[in-house]
Amino acid sequence: MNESTVGPAITVLEAYPYLRLRGAAEAIAFYKRVFDAQELFRLTEPGGRVGHAEIKIGPTTLMLSDEYPELGIQGPQALGGTSFAIHLHVDNVDALIERAVAAGATVVRPAANQDHGERQGTIRDPFGHEWLLGQHIEDVTPEEMQRRMDSV
Repeated sequence: MNESTVGPAITVLEAYPYLRLRGAAEAIAFYKRVFDAQELFRLTEPGGRVGHAEIKIGPTTLMLSDEYPELGIQGPQALGGTSFAIHLHVDNVDALIERAVAAGATVVRPAANQDHGERQGTIRDPFGHEWLLGQHIEDVTPEEMQRRMDSV
């Protein structure tokens, strides 16, 4: 047990990003079109609100639901922005950004080669979530990344 742990040791088995957003059904359709997401399942209330859904993008499962303001569950649009981005490694970042924009996303940061060995760009989907899209272009050690960061 490390010094900051209180109580018995616990093993985290998996971690899932859980997106809260306005328009979950539309978001699922967007993620299918843009990221080739596979819908695993969804649970929908009689009124149409998505209470829980799971999708796979590549090997990663993401969970999502519509907003539930009565429970304090709000998405980026209700909060005026998001504080995190989901980072996807892809084989063609420029083509994915083009596809995302064609489907309704906006470019936050255009694709550019980065000193840490990736070509990266950031998009904001129509539901307020940001996606950092990266493509490997060069093997760079952590020491070289730090050297490059220090020289900026």
